[in-house]
Amino acid sequence: MFPSKVSRQFLKKLQPFLNSVISRSFSYQKFTQQRKIKKPPKLTFKKQNVEPKVYKRDIISNIYNILKYSTWDSAKKQLENLSIKWESFTVNQVLKTHPPMEKAWLFFNWASGKKNFKHDQYTYTTMLDIFGEARRIQSMKFVFEQMKEKEIKIDVVTYTSLMHWMSNDGDIDGAIKLWKEMRAKGCRPTVVSYTAFMKILFNHKRVNEATGVYKEMLESGLSPNCYTYTILMEYLVSTGKSNEALEIFKKMQDAGVQPDKATCNILIEIFCRTGETGAIMRILQYMKENFLVLRYPVYKKALETFKIAKESDMLLRQVNQHFSPEQSNEEDAIPPDHDFIVDKGLVLSLINKQNLIALDSLLNDMMKKGVKLETKVVSRIIEVNSTRRRQNGALLAYKYGVKLGINIDKMGYLGLIGLFTRTNSFPMVVEIVEEMIKRGLSLGTHLNSLLIYRLGCNRDLVSATRVFNLLPKKERSSAEYTALISAYFSSGNADKGLETFKIMKSEGVNVALGTYCVLVAGLENCGRVREMEEYCKEKNRLQRESYSLNVSMEEMICNLLFSGDLLVRHAA
Repeated sequence: MFPSKVSRQFLKKLQPFLNSVISRSFSYQKFTQQRKIKKPPKLTFKKQNVEPKVYKRDIISNIYNILKYSTWDSAKKQLENLSIKWESFTVNQVLKTHPPMEKAWLFFNWASGKKNFKHDQYTYTTMLDIFGEARRIQSMKFVFEQMKEKEIKIDVVTYTSLMHWMSNDGDIDGAIKLWKEMRAKGCRPTVVSYTAFMKILFNHKRVNEATGVYKEMLESGLSPNCYTYTILMEYLVSTGKSNEALEIFKKMQDAGVQPDKATCNILIEIFCRTGETGAIMRILQYMKENFLVLRYPVYKKALETFKIAKESDMLLRQVNQHFSPEQSNEEDAIPPDHDFIVDKGLVLSLINKQNLIALDSLLNDMMKKGVKLETKVVSRIIEVNSTRRRQNGALLAYKYGVKLGINIDKMGYLGLIGLFTRTNSFPMVVEIVEEMIKRGLSLGTHLNSLLIYRLGCNRDLVSATRVFNLLPKKERSSAEYTALISAYFSSGNADKGLETFKIMKSEGVNVALGTYCVLVAGLENCGRVREMEEYCKEKNRLQRESYSLNVSMEEMICNLLFSGDLLVRHAA
């Protein structure tokens, strides 16, 4: 036996170990007891407490059906029993579904009597639109007067709507009066309101006034939108000035405003009336290059126009391959590969309708059959999927192109890189960059550097290094080297970062101010003060030597990316 004193000391030392053992033993015992006592939960318990999620669109659809298919007395009772919060957004969306006009007005007034509800400019403007579209102008004016009496905010959207419906009813003077009232009230016109007023004036042959409004819009600093240009071209064509209209069609593209599907349809319909097939061909060529199609009634008019003029409708059918070619008057013009034409037509139709799930299925089937599409079409599919953040759809189009040897254009590759970078799918990004470089396409210094830097920030050093090594030597400028150095520092490998800096200098690549900023910050974070101070002196010396006088574009990009704040302070 140990002496009592020794025993106590021994037990004292052993106590922490015993406590942990006892604690674990107790915990295990308690756990086993719980396992024995605890009963499995009933599956029906959760089901009883789970309520199906109700979406706003379903609520609005339900209210619309109540208003449309029930008498007002019945509809009113059903509305009262709905357990929803009545707010202006909900009421406005219901009105926008265009229930029967009388019931829309009754619903509008019923909603105003609900507790804690108040109409705003949005619900009032929608109610104005309903009356205006039905040509109930006096009722529309009555609602407008109510807005004034109740001091509801009247904005430029309300005035624009009123002007449109007044003009549509033939009251041009009333529309002009509203325009002047809007300006007097301090409502600043938007591009939409300027364009709407121009259309009103053009429609009523008040050309000089419309031209003056257009000039006023430009002087106010607002740029014309696609619809503004369409209004101008529509007027010019209607007055026989087709060449001037086509010149605007070209200039709007130069200004960065791309004609949309609606614009092209409007112009071709007008040119069909004047029988100008040459102008139609120019619009169709643009539509072909931008994957736009005609509405079927316009397509039929264009077919008839070409038939009357006894000219080929080949381009018309190429643009609108989703329509049946049976109406064509030139059977010998049908390309021999009819299956390809049908598949391509379906693809273009699905792109325009944004039916991307069906497009995936069609593309997958075409890949199995080995049916090739044009480079522009495949690139367009990638762009659409990338914009919609459909990773699987974009990847399918990319694999389709690779498998069938179809070259994807630069915009398609950039769309893929952007999509997979946003989703942090960096191995896929590297694969796409590699494929792009194999095709002889370059990202450019700016994107090269950003990509390497982003990979470094994500601490994916392997991918960052691989992208850098994929670049041709002529593309490894100060910006790319600095991005790689930053990637090494971000990954905690300062030695490799300094080694890359020495390689950069030995290759004769100019060291930019941004490079020194990365070195100084990286070394400071690593606690390597002596080396940091050394490079800090070099950075200050470069800064004193007026570095900004003879700086290459690559160095400028490097400075903007990696020493932006410093440059701003220096410039100030």
